[in-house]
Amino acid sequence: MKPDRVAPLSQGEPLDAAVAGNAQSRGFASDAPRRRDRIWGAIWRLGVLVILVLGYLGAASLLSLASVRVGFDLWAGIDPFLPPERRPFLGAVDLAHRAFAVDALRQVYLAALVLGGALWRDRAGWRRRLALDRERPNGMRPVALLALLLVWPVLHIAWVTGTAELFGASFGRRVTLSPFMSQAAVAAWLVYLAVLAPVAEELLLRGEAFARARDAVGPVGAILVTALIFAAAHVSSWGLARPVSLLPLALVLGWLRWRTGRLWPGIALHGWSNLALVTYVLWPT
Repeated sequence: MKPDRVAPLSQGEPLDAAVAGNAQSRGFASDAPRRRDRIWGAIWRLGVLVILVLGYLGAASLLSLASVRVGFDLWAGIDPFLPPERRPFLGAVDLAHRAFAVDALRQVYLAALVLGGALWRDRAGWRRRLALDRERPNGMRPVALLALLLVWPVLHIAWVTGTAELFGASFGRRVTLSPFMSQAAVAAWLVYLAVLAPVAEELLLRGEAFARARDAVGPVGAILVTALIFAAAHVSSWGLARPVSLLPLALVLGWLRWRTGRLWPGIALHGWSNLALVTYVLWPT
């Protein structure tokens, strides 16, 4: 029986080096499927994350629409199940109040759904998941955080108004409130902008969504993913003007969530930025 042929070693190549080279090449070959599995796993998790965000937003919208429809109709003595052709005419004031109530209740339902979902999944660690606990120390010095809270609204106003001018949109110019809004309605609207919307949106995006995205693509990827979702959720009749105007704020909110390890600084910056921008655009010339 003839012995199997063995490829000769190149001149001067030690046997150990050849064996090590073969092992390394086999290691690279075996790592490739793992990398592909990790990439596809991350894509799958991000897809589930987008579906979850859409589900939360859709459920909150449906609940708010149903609540306002039934609640306002019963308050006005209208059967909420009347067909459209038999419903009485609603005035402009009533329609404006209903529209605002839908927006406000949507944020309340959204916050409740996110909190309830986190509590249902992890009854012991839901605060940590949403960055609402105080077990970990704040990763940012109070002086630096205070400076950011003071300086950022100015930068935010400059960016939003500049973006509006660039796209020819009107949301960054001098605007006026609806004449149908009473003083109480205006106060409630400001509370909605400065408190309700920041709390609900930060719970969803920099809370639940950030935790899921960080598990899939790491902290930097989580900052980018949540910023893109935040911007995309604000697409409106102005096209890309609003998403582009809000993208820097979304990136800073994600960075603040990662840097401090808590959600409250982002909620404060979000609310303060909203209030400063609204005050600027409503300020009489």
